[in-house]
Amino acid sequence: MLELTPITLREANAFVQSYHRHHKPSQGHKFSIGAMEDGHLVGVAICGRPVSRRMDDGFTLEVNRLCTDGTKNACSILYGAAYRAAKAMGYHRVITYILESESGTSLKAAGYLCEGRAGGLEWNGERKPKSENQYPHEMKTRWVKNIKQQEEKMNGR
Repeated sequence: MLELTPITLREANAFVQSYHRHHKPSQGHKFSIGAMEDGHLVGVAICGRPVSRRMDDGFTLEVNRLCTDGTKNACSILYGAAYRAAKAMGYHRVITYILESESGTSLKAAGYLCEGRAGGLEWNGERKPKSENQYPHEMKTRWVKNIKQQEEKMNGR
């Protein structure tokens, strides 16, 4: 049975370093959540400020990294936990990005909605990756779960 646990950024980044297909560890976070099964860490969510300055309004939380070892339902549980934590902290919405080639099944299961294509094929600006093949050269899709809209649905509005 999967259980949630708070974890440090250092622990979450060590997991990302070992298991993530295409991202490096995160530079910072607001908080991180772990998923445990039989006493072993099987997944992590690193949550922080939106990477896009346009989205960083103080009320939007981004799941910057989500990584599992493939354990069934770990992704959905972590996305759901990130939403509940954001709601408790007063955020208005939670966003995340996935590669266009990824299905988003776990996000759908956790109640997130796809807003469509977002972001470019590659990084630009002064902080772009050092290696050309560091990240997949692929469009992303943005997924969102609006906390205010969910509350209104629950209250019958």
